[in-house]
Amino acid sequence: MNMGYIEDNERYVHTFHIWMEDAGYTNSTQKAYLHTINHFLEQMDKSVINVTKLDIMSYLTDARKNGCNDTTRNRKLFAIRSFYKGLKDMEVLKENPAAEVKLSKTECNHLPVYLEEKSLKTFLQQVSGAYSSRNIAIFLLMAYAGLRVGEVHRLNVSDFFASRNSLHVSGKGRKWRAVPLPEALSDMLQQVLEERRDPNRSVETALFISQKGYRLSIRQIQTIAQQTFEKLQAEDESLRDLKLSCHKLRHSFATLLLKQGTDIRVVKELMGHESIETTMIYTHVSDNQKEAAMQAIKLPKIKLNSE
Repeated sequence: MNMGYIEDNERYVHTFHIWMEDAGYTNSTQKAYLHTINHFLEQMDKSVINVTKLDIMSYLTDARKNGCNDTTRNRKLFAIRSFYKGLKDMEVLKENPAAEVKLSKTECNHLPVYLEEKSLKTFLQQVSGAYSSRNIAIFLLMAYAGLRVGEVHRLNVSDFFASRNSLHVSGKGRKWRAVPLPEALSDMLQQVLEERRDPNRSVETALFISQKGYRLSIRQIQTIAQQTFEKLQAEDESLRDLKLSCHKLRHSFATLLLKQGTDIRVVKELMGHESIETTMIYTHVSDNQKEAAMQAIKLPKIKLNSE
């Protein structure tokens, strides 16, 4: 085995790690992507620069044969795409062989778990306590503005523009997007600011802070949400088998917009998706919706000719 290319590959992986750090990837994403890339390169048994689109497709096919479901298969693809995108951005490589490898089509057949508007209202009604305004605002930002839990965590007071009913959101890869807010949600954020206790340190700029005055962590937000989901599922038996999470609130936002007839390109921008393929998973409709659409069709009256 030529140890030269192995050492080169290690340098490429290190470069990718630096790129992810600079791009603002979370620690958990960095860890997951590095694990995938190291396994991928072990299976390739060749230099990074010699990997082809066919190699990547073969790797993903083998992963599926070995038991990977569509979600895991696509996560591997996202990692490989990012790896080569990073090396291209760092001017190490000129091409990204993973750019044209398609996501698993069968994943699009699975309707994302989401809450209907009635269930969302019941969910919000479960919030109580001294920090109810803060917690409701957090849930509204995910369910009615489409923010990721990490994006909520990163929000600063300066990101909220009350006069314009708008937020500046720092998304994946430190990509910023402007999110216009419903007036009622903007009013709720203003209430949160009025009730916001003085932070524990003068440099704390977070919009959402804990009772100790520090920025709420992602884990803290997830715990608050999970406790509220448990109350919701105790209230509504039909939801007890669903695996609910902060991300399901984001699913609810995308599904709500598309049901209202919002252009999918607008949904893509509001969600902060890099690819329209990701937004497409929300376009699938239920059997009840299809049945209702067909029942609404008015057939022409036809006079039968008995001759």
